[in-house]
Amino acid sequence: MKLLIVNGPNLNLIGQREEEIYGKETFLDYFEELKAKKNAQIDYFQSNVEGEIIDELQNSNHDGIILNAGGYTHTSVSIRDCVKAINVPVVEVHISNIMQRETFRHVSLISEVAEGCIFGFGLKSYELAVDYFTT
Repeated sequence: MKLLIVNGPNLNLIGQREEEIYGKETFLDYFEELKAKKNAQIDYFQSNVEGEIIDELQNSNHDGIILNAGGYTHTSVSIRDCVKAINVPVVEVHISNIMQRETFRHVSLISEVAEGCIFGFGLKSYELAVDYFTT
């Protein structure tokens, strides 16, 4: 099983920003732990640039994609259209429970075209998505 995690804008700052929401562990540290405990090849890509995220999704040759589009979740019709167009299943994840946050975060343009959605379990949201693909 070959999986790709794609993180959007500002998710490179996990462990440095809003620790009460995102925690103190960096994503790269978490990612190494995740890879060590799962029986799958897991690749990682992060960008603050919408077009780079779309290019990565379009060029993926993975069996599944775990996507945390960050703030683009609520604004990017282009990422939504890309997820709908590609032939790789995508699971949308969020670290926080977006329904408990500001009302503008309650709308995901991606959820409707994703295979499924996992949010509110901290960094474990990614592990739950990996489990979906591998079990």
